Amino acid sequence: MNGGSISGRINVAIDGPAGAGKSTVARKVAEQLGYIYIDTGAMYRAVAYAAIGAGVSPDDSDRLGQLVHNIDIKLAPGAEGQTVWLNGVNVTGAIRTREVTLIVSQIASHEAVRLKLVEMQRLLAESKGIVMDGRDIGTHVLPHAEVKVFLNASVQVRALRRFQELKESELVPLAQLEQEIADRDRSDERREISPLICAADAVVIDSTELTITQVVALILDLCRTKTVEAK
Repeated sequence: MNGGSISGRINVAIDGPAGAGKSTVARKVAEQLGYIYIDTGAMYRAVAYAAIGAGVSPDDSDRLGQLVHNIDIKLAPGAEGQTVWLNGVNVTGAIRTREVTLIVSQIASHEAVRLKLVEMQRLLAESKGIVMDGRDIGTHVLPHAEVKVFLNASVQVRALRRFQELKESELVPLAQLEQEIADRDRSDERREISPLICAADAVVIDSTELTITQVVALILDLCRTKTVEAK
């Protein structure tokens, strides 16, 4: 169903490639609006982490389908932002390791995994008042979201941001990160199930030379306009 809810609350979809700043921006937008933030990337990371723990190969479609069939992933507010719970265990930090990062795109390319997680994501968004970020939110998960943003940045800037986030124990050369992000882009754009594409009705924001605060302000302006229209 298109349009806003009775309360005037809307859904906000923020898509874009790896390292574009989607999660940080989406979280801050949700805080400003008093909405719930849903990090879909964290959900896919939780599946990747579960696969590693269960010894399931990222290219084993059948076993991944079995893995996600009864998986329980919950997102909850925490003292330092959103916490991620996998089958009752807090895995917020564990899903951000480089080991998970290197396989999450492959995990997310399997139809069984996407179907299960998209079902979860749509249920979370039914009551409106959601800010959701990912790679196929505006095109596939929430095609009727009132505000759609495609957030991008140059590969070089995205690699530098990732480099600055890495722990000392995980440091890798910046050039290697650039290559990995470029490879991830190709993987996300070429996958058969819900590839990374910009929705026709999305507002494109290039954050290469913008601060987080500036990007958030631009999205909040879009949201205020749509919230007024929804009432």
